[in-house]
Amino acid sequence: MSLTDLTDDQFAQLAEETRARYDELKARDLNLNLTRGKPSSEQLDFSNALLALPGEDDYTDSTGADVRNYGNLEGIRDIRDLWAEALGLDPDSLVAEDSSSLNIMFDLISWSYIWGNNDSERPWKDEEQVKWICPVPGYDRHFAITEHFGFEMIQVPMTPTGPDMDVVEKLVQDPQVKGMWAVPVFGNPTGISYSAETAERLAAMEAAAPDFRVVWDNAYAVHSLDGEFPDNPNVLALAEENGNPNRFWYMSSTSKITFAGAGVAFFASSAENLAWYESHASIRGIGPNKVNQLAHARFFGDVEGLREQMRKHASSLAPKFEAVIGILEERLGGYGVAEWTEPAGGYFISLDIKGGSATRVWELAKDAGITLTKAGASFPHGVDETDTNIRLAPSLPPLDEVRTAMDGVATCVLLACIEAHDR
Repeated sequence: MSLTDLTDDQFAQLAEETRARYDELKARDLNLNLTRGKPSSEQLDFSNALLALPGEDDYTDSTGADVRNYGNLEGIRDIRDLWAEALGLDPDSLVAEDSSSLNIMFDLISWSYIWGNNDSERPWKDEEQVKWICPVPGYDRHFAITEHFGFEMIQVPMTPTGPDMDVVEKLVQDPQVKGMWAVPVFGNPTGISYSAETAERLAAMEAAAPDFRVVWDNAYAVHSLDGEFPDNPNVLALAEENGNPNRFWYMSSTSKITFAGAGVAFFASSAENLAWYESHASIRGIGPNKVNQLAHARFFGDVEGLREQMRKHASSLAPKFEAVIGILEERLGGYGVAEWTEPAGGYFISLDIKGGSATRVWELAKDAGITLTKAGASFPHGVDETDTNIRLAPSLPPLDEVRTAMDGVATCVLLACIEAHDR
């Protein structure tokens, strides 16, 4: 029965019970954290064999090159071939770099800002205004980059199949719209995956800016909760077929597969885009950490080895996601105060609190010793004008702490909505 359906006496009883439950929660003096989507210690342990790889006498790749030395800006063939097979890409369209795909994204935008990219008429810094499409809720670190450069960030609502493409297709008719963020598989924070139709429309749409780019950040490309590989459309091929070969900057990495911060990042794109990228990357550095790339190639062995690694991650993550969704449904499902996503993969669950009470939920949780990502963090400038959304990240804490924290969060949601209810 929703709050609006309760009689005055029923509402008063629920309010009294919920406040008492919250007081008990505060008295427990908890210190729990559901903020960032970090792998747990258990997940990191899955990759401990990497610490001994590639081994004292193993330092040549499949071409016979010594990976201990300078050079090979594209990264070693061994890991590029493996990753291209996993994502369904042409190995020649993909380069392997150091650990952070976020660094690559920052480079691509900063170089376009300073010099323009290979399709630019002028550097982006010389444009009257650079505009950027931001599907919301979305990834806060994406938005931080475009905010850092002073871009005007245009919010587009997410749908169950990806961003609202009718809105996107209208926005790109403006030549000042230079790009768009995209997390296409198990997106952050909704867990939504773009449909095949959405990918096709992004590849085929006409954009007024010749240097328009979609940053296709496929961070969760293989991160399903059932241990099976999800579909990953080859948007590079789609774009080429539709006459927009340079449309996508495609990102991926092993950051949440092996060691966060010590993995391998990948950038895939058209031959023209890669040539432009390497013209700047070759000045910035002499080559990536190829020893680490070889270690990863040895660790996975082949794509089936990567699959087995992801099954281990799924065995750790799935019970935590089940706990979050189960508690939300049990504690809140009958009251009509919130909605949440039920993703099949990725690292996050998106919680929407009705009535504009998200900030109040965050405050109540903080006072009770439960740290949540701040309300609105998944929106440009950290501002959700409807004050609705909170991102939940259950990966890092042990399962028992996830259960305790989520039971507390449910109490905070119910209390905040009771406070906001006009009775």
